[in-house]
Amino acid sequence: MKIKRIQDAILPTPWGKFIIIGFEEILKNKHHVVLTYGDITKNHPLLVRIHSECLTGDSLFSLRCDCGEQLKMSLMLIAKEGQGILIYHRQEGRNIGLLNKIKAYHLQDCGLDTVEANHKLGFSADERDFTVCSDILKLMNIYKIRLLTNNPLKVKILNNSGIHVVKRIDLIIKKNSENEKYLNTKINKMGHLIPN
Repeated sequence: MKIKRIQDAILPTPWGKFIIIGFEEILKNKHHVVLTYGDITKNHPLLVRIHSECLTGDSLFSLRCDCGEQLKMSLMLIAKEGQGILIYHRQEGRNIGLLNKIKAYHLQDCGLDTVEANHKLGFSADERDFTVCSDILKLMNIYKIRLLTNNPLKVKILNNSGIHVVKRIDLIIKKNSENEKYLNTKINKMGHLIPN
């Protein structure tokens, strides 16, 4: 196992009290967090969201993406369910890093879409490694889940890594004038399943 659990604490939120748990990738010295709600040892398949870090959307309220709204909606849905997990996957900018993400934003300001901008910077469309998320779930003894995602790649990777995704649940955020091109690129170039 390439990940270890470090510590947990209570995290009060507008949706209720979660438990925040810190995890460390041993070889990469990268840190991820998990928020759990309710008794996650019962009633599997558990509701799970894997949310990739997005400083601009999650913390700075950017309208360029749907990340911040997806984070809030996921926490609300998990709390409403009464149990579940959100993995906060610390791979900023589809794992190209914050500064490269800002460079990609500049290229998007010049007319490129998110995929074209990543390619221009020498990256693939998506550099994230979701296997660390399957390792976290295994460490928590969770093998069957219902996954909040529009990204079929997450489902495929988790299934191939020994986590059975029994159901994919849409996580739909309304388009706005700032994120419409971004969301259309997700649909048309990355295969995300986002209903109109």
